Amino acid sequence: MNNNTQGEDHQPKKESLDSRFNQTLRNVQGLLKGRSIPGKVLLTRRLELFDNSGIQHQSPSYQRSYSQNDAARSNDRDKCMEGGVRNTNNSDSNATVNKLRSSASNIETSAREVKSVMGARSTDSARVLKFTKELSGQMIVVERLRELAWSGVPTYMRPDVWRLLLGYAPPNSDRREGVLRRKRLEYLDCVAQFYDIPDTERSDDEINMLRQIAVDCPRTVPDVAFFQQAQVQKSLERILYTWAIRHPASGYVQGINDLVTPFLVVFLSEYLDGSIDSWSISELSSANISNIEADCYWCLSQLLDGMQDHYTFAQPGIQRLVFKLKELVRRIDEPVSRHVEDQGLEFLQFAFRWFNCLLIREVRFLSI
Repeated sequence: MNNNTQGEDHQPKKESLDSRFNQTLRNVQGLLKGRSIPGKVLLTRRLELFDNSGIQHQSPSYQRSYSQNDAARSNDRDKCMEGGVRNTNNSDSNATVNKLRSSASNIETSAREVKSVMGARSTDSARVLKFTKELSGQMIVVERLRELAWSGVPTYMRPDVWRLLLGYAPPNSDRREGVLRRKRLEYLDCVAQFYDIPDTERSDDEINMLRQIAVDCPRTVPDVAFFQQAQVQKSLERILYTWAIRHPASGYVQGINDLVTPFLVVFLSEYLDGSIDSWSISELSSANISNIEADCYWCLSQLLDGMQDHYTFAQPGIQRLVFKLKELVRRIDEPVSRHVEDQGLEFLQFAFRWFNCLLIREVRFLSI
């Protein structure tokens, strides 16, 4: 008698959990309809009609396909449902309740994951469409493109977007190809005039500068094997030396070598597929390498034209930025500012490299 009474007490609880489980399942089915999510149960809805009370008039038929990892989970859920129907004693009811709770939790977790994936995909697609629209016009509005690029640029669009934002490529599409061709030929003329000459035609300062660049190139991104290729280092050397000769006010300063690396990777991605770990610059023709070097040279020039006092005598630009950083930290986080002062540290000691290399050495280098 007691067992029967306990079974009756558990019956409403079990029915409530069944109702919650079914409602959660319906929500997930609606979320997953018509979509293929790797590693999850795939549900394809054929027919589903509900009234306002949530009662189903016609049973929907689903085609289910399971990943290998989900096979066991599906079997457990089926056994759980069968156990909930067949068993009426107290211990079996408790086991069924626990299994139903676990299944409901798994489905809710899957729903959250699906929402996240679907949201990311829709956001990425929308951003690609916006970039495509901006880049397809005859006259590109650079300010609008810059605002759009603030949150990141799709990988395969970066070469074109970077050329435009840095002012290397003109916004008028009719002039773009001609300007790039002329700039690339101008770079080749500079290399022939300044780099491809014997040391006897260089001054002592130019020889010392070339020697310093040759020493720094192997040190550039040393943890990425691609940058240790001899041809890559030779390209870096040509770009840096040509830039330094044409900008005598600053010349070459250590740290500028790091600033070339993002340009090199982005412009190489137009010619090489896959991960940077598998890249080999020897696969490219000399004409393509020259075009890549020219694009790197002109983009580096455009970048440094706005911050050349970072690399002139006494580097006043960097000192000014370090002072601004110190004031900013003092205003927004006075305890940290006070702690730095109490320890006898100067912001210049740890922040100088941040501004000298634009944080390139502080952030792990990733392939695009």
